[in-house]
Amino acid sequence: MKPIKNIAVVAHDNCKHDLLEFVESNFEVLSHHHLTATGTTGGLVEKLFKERMAGMAGNRDLKPIRKLKSGPLGGDQQLGALISEGEVDVLIFFWDPMQPQPHDVDVKALLRLAVLYNIPTASNRSSAEFLISSPFFNGEFHKRGNDFADYLQRELK
Repeated sequence: MKPIKNIAVVAHDNCKHDLLEFVESNFEVLSHHHLTATGTTGGLVEKLFKERMAGMAGNRDLKPIRKLKSGPLGGDQQLGALISEGEVDVLIFFWDPMQPQPHDVDVKALLRLAVLYNIPTASNRSSAEFLISSPFFNGEFHKRGNDFADYLQRELK
């Protein structure tokens, strides 16, 4: 992974406030990376970034936030596809374990792909703070590659 990461941020409705607080308190770090977000989360993070940039002295360019569809409308699946294509380096997904989601199957598939492709993943504020404070977050990181040769070989038989 290069020093500038492709970071996906997602939050269930009950967790959006926590995610926005996390983003706000880590604005300086996150603003140097490329962000992708699902639906409403993307709009909220983009608004927060624009407000922060407006209040800053200097003329720093803000990287655009890539906004996908809302999770239940296919955004989780879009994000899963980006993971499988190698376009996501870090996943920050604040999900609510106490609230059933209409798209639980999509959420499970997204988390499965994050594990399968060895993507560092944070599921709550504490794990996100640990992840973002790692020395690897803003530097080079040589992620162990995925070797699916055995699996692909079985597919051919």
